[in-house]
Amino acid sequence: MAVITGLIGLLARFAGRVLNTTLGWATILLFGKVAERRQTLLLVIVLASLAWIAAVVGILVPQVGVLLIAAIPVPDFVDVGWVRLGMLAVALALPLLIGLGAAFVTRGQHRAGARELLTDVLRGYAFTCVLALTIVVLGSVATVRKLRSLARRWDDAHVPVIVKPGAYEEVLARLRQILRAAGLDLQLKPAPTIMSAPAQVLNRVAGRALGELVPDELQVLTSPELDVLVYPSDLAISGTKQKVALARATIAAGLTRVPAYLTTTAEAQAVEDRIQELAAADGADLQAWLEQLQGLDEQLVSLTVPFDEWETLYRQRLQVERDVLGQVLDGAERTRELSCPT
Repeated sequence: MAVITGLIGLLARFAGRVLNTTLGWATILLFGKVAERRQTLLLVIVLASLAWIAAVVGILVPQVGVLLIAAIPVPDFVDVGWVRLGMLAVALALPLLIGLGAAFVTRGQHRAGARELLTDVLRGYAFTCVLALTIVVLGSVATVRKLRSLARRWDDAHVPVIVKPGAYEEVLARLRQILRAAGLDLQLKPAPTIMSAPAQVLNRVAGRALGELVPDELQVLTSPELDVLVYPSDLAISGTKQKVALARATIAAGLTRVPAYLTTTAEAQAVEDRIQELAAADGADLQAWLEQLQGLDEQLVSLTVPFDEWETLYRQRLQVERDVLGQVLDGAERTRELSCPT
C-alpha cells in the first residue's frame, strides 16, 4: 500500500508539472498577460479542456465511455442513458463556456460588443480542442523525457522565462553566453518537431497578434550531461544533479537584463518593467535614482502575487542595486585616480 501511495503521489506531481507548463503556454499564447486574480479561471479552463476530451473519447469509444460511466458516482434512480446524454451535452456545450471564460480573461475590463463576444465564444471550440491536444502532447513528451532522465539518473527542473515578442533569438543567445561563461559548453540544435508544434498550433488559434512571440523553430541547448529546452515561456532543464544546479544558479544570476519576464502575472511583470528601467539608468544622479528605488520598494511591499514571484522580483531588485551602485563606485574611483597628482 505504501508503494502504491508513493506512486500516486509521484504521478500527481508529474501531472502538476505538465499542467503548469500548459498553463504557461495558454497564458501567453492565448491570453497575453493575465492578472493574478484571473489565474484560477485560466486553470479551470485548462482542466475543463481535459474534461471535454474525456467526454469526447467516451462518446467515440464506447468501451472508454463504459469505464467513465462506471467511475462516476451515479444514484440508482438515474438511468445510464441520461449519463450518456450528459456526456454528449458536455462535449457540445463545454467549449462554448470555455470560449466565454477565455473572453473574460482576455478582455478584462473592456466590454466587448455582441459580435465580438459571439466570435470569442465560438472560438472556444478551437481553444478547447487545441488545449486538450496540447496537454496530451506535453504529457507524452514529458513522460518520455522523464523516463529518459530516470534511465540516465538525471534531474529535471523548470525556470519560468517568458520571452517578449520578437526576442526569442536574443534571449537564446544571452542564455547560451552566460551558460558558457559558467563552464557549460552547450551545442545549439533544433528541438524535435513534436516539441515545437504545440506552440505553433496555439499561435494559429489564438486570434491575436502574437506571431512574433512564437519562434520559427524551437531550440535546445545540449551536451552529454545537460539539456536546456528553450520554450517561449519556460526553460526545461534536464541533466546530472550538479549540472542542473549550476545551470539554475547561472540563469538566476545572469539572465536578468534580457527582453523576457521571469514572472507570469501581469502585476509582477509590471514591476519587472520598472526594474528594467532602473537597470538602464546610469546612476549619474544617484540621489534621484535612490528615490526611485525607494518607490520600487514601497510597491514591492504592497504587491499581492505568489511568494515565489515576489522573491524573484526582490532578487532582481537587489541585482540591479548591486550593479548600478558598483558602476557609481567604479566611476568615483576612476575620478579619484585621475585627480590625484602623479
